[in-house]
Amino acid sequence: MPSDGVTILQRALKRCARDRALKEVLAALDDGDIARLIYDWPLWARAAQMPPTLEGWRTWVILGGRGAGKTRAGAEWVRAQALGLSPLAAAPARRIALVGETIAQVRAVMIEGVSGLLDVHPAHERPVFEASKQQLVWPNGSIAQMFSAEQPEALRGPQFAAAWCDELAKWRQAQATWDMLQFGMRLGQAPRVVVTTTPRATALLKDLMGDARTAVTRARTAENAANLAPWFMDEIMRRYGGTALGRQELDGEIVEERGTGLWQRRWIDDARLEEAPALRRIVVAVDPPVSAHAGSDACGIVVAGKGADARFYVLADRTLQGREPLAWARAVVAAYRDFAADKVVAEVNQGGDLVVAVLRQVDEALPVATVRATRGKAVRAEPVAALYAEGRVVHAGRFEALEDQMCTFGMDGRSGDGARSPDRVDALVWALTELSQTNVSRPHVRML
Repeated sequence: MPSDGVTILQRALKRCARDRALKEVLAALDDGDIARLIYDWPLWARAAQMPPTLEGWRTWVILGGRGAGKTRAGAEWVRAQALGLSPLAAAPARRIALVGETIAQVRAVMIEGVSGLLDVHPAHERPVFEASKQQLVWPNGSIAQMFSAEQPEALRGPQFAAAWCDELAKWRQAQATWDMLQFGMRLGQAPRVVVTTTPRATALLKDLMGDARTAVTRARTAENAANLAPWFMDEIMRRYGGTALGRQELDGEIVEERGTGLWQRRWIDDARLEEAPALRRIVVAVDPPVSAHAGSDACGIVVAGKGADARFYVLADRTLQGREPLAWARAVVAAYRDFAADKVVAEVNQGGDLVVAVLRQVDEALPVATVRATRGKAVRAEPVAALYAEGRVVHAGRFEALEDQMCTFGMDGRSGDGARSPDRVDALVWALTELSQTNVSRPHVRML
């Protein structure tokens, strides 16, 4: 069917859908028409998933919540560029860059994911994935190469007519990777880049959004609810609706750090590593909730250690929400065993000796040091935040919920919109206070 025929069919389908006559129209179509309909992205896409109308745009940033359909939009745009599919492309782009946080993420999400490139093509158009060469090759000869933001120098040399950058706000060497990519965007009449990312207040993302040749669209998770598990929206909105984290992860908003916050995101990003070195001491800190109902505060559980270099390493955030005491006690003991920790540090302001009793139900030999807060949250957190400012705390991996809570934590002792206690931060503070006891004034601690 020619392209103008597809357009006529699209209009007919929309009209029939309004008239509730869609089944009759579909029954009259042959297999070829049905196949074209299934893979006709402009027919199914929402407005936020289609290229912008901004004249002369060079970068298209799709800010989207979790499950909002931004990966599908990126994959469909690349498909159109590789094959020269109207109206998204005028001619095939023969060389395309696929850039992700890591090579593993490029493969798992952008290529082989449920909304990835292999999934959005009909069989006769589908590219061949050459894993050993880290590239996709289409039947018409177009090639997409894989790149990682961990190795920006790999982009020195290749040239492209189009590029798809995924989760740019999580890139470790974001500016260097972006710069190297720009020098390679030199093929075709108007090389363009699509960026799909859950927003975070990074310098590069804010710079891109302020560029006159950048077009921005936003996709909210709720807009894609029909393609998500039925329980997901109710549960996720119950937990995070209206919070700073929810605005970022569900609504696709860039949530700025509080001007009076104790932590700055660059302190975390600048010192981040993928793995920690051998550590001299490891502790698991737990900040138990007052109650166990679904809407209660979370049970903060953070694992951290101290290295021979006198730096401190955050190893895991295993915080649980709305769980009964034995559940979080099992999670604490599991973390203690998984990381071969030296002890558990437990705040007992809310539960007293019952906190230790619950932990001992799971492991009667568990070494527990109890701590009792005698000062406000912000006062306790200040010395720990100072360690971050000095570059002495390293996050071995990414702990987004913890880091978002840290970067919205203010002098009032609350995070984000202040609706809930910053339980992850509380556990972090107890862990690092315990490890840095010779550097930070230590609260009252009792070993049991």
